[in-house]
Amino acid sequence: MDLRSLIRDVPDFPKPGIIFKDITTLTKDPEGLRAAVDAMAERYADANVDLVVGIESRGFIFGAAVAYRMGIGFVPARKPGKLPAQTVNAEYELEYGTDAIEIHRDAIGEGQRILIVDDLLATGGTAAATAKLVSGLGGEIVAIAFLIDLTFLKGRAKLAGYEVFSLIEYDSE
Repeated sequence: MDLRSLIRDVPDFPKPGIIFKDITTLTKDPEGLRAAVDAMAERYADANVDLVVGIESRGFIFGAAVAYRMGIGFVPARKPGKLPAQTVNAEYELEYGTDAIEIHRDAIGEGQRILIVDDLLATGGTAAATAKLVSGLGGEIVAIAFLIDLTFLKGRAKLAGYEVFSLIEYDSE
């Protein structure tokens, strides 16, 4: 299935000059959503993954579905202040400042094998911070999987040392 054909470009969102890759046109398509989730889950079916960590917020869509499809648990990585129990956090750089991501301190056990899932790889900061949290809690990262990789932003450079997988790549805006 041509998943790329189900992604809508929205010019000048969230600010002028940006072409936003809108995945809602894919998620509303039952066959497209199924194909994307199945492709991610099948790639790691034999990797002995214990948990999927999904990155806020669109990573929840794919991460939870992949976890369900694989028959394993799901852990949300969220923006600060959104999780109710004790958390650990990691800051990361944005083009216009910093942000942070958090996971519950008890979400991942020592040696658990983790698949990190998000919808889009851009500059790699959020995924790298999530990987740092997972590793800090003793998790072993099997891979970091994305629906889309904006390769021209070179986000994979921040994820060196990890297996990085994407279903769709865009070499330019």
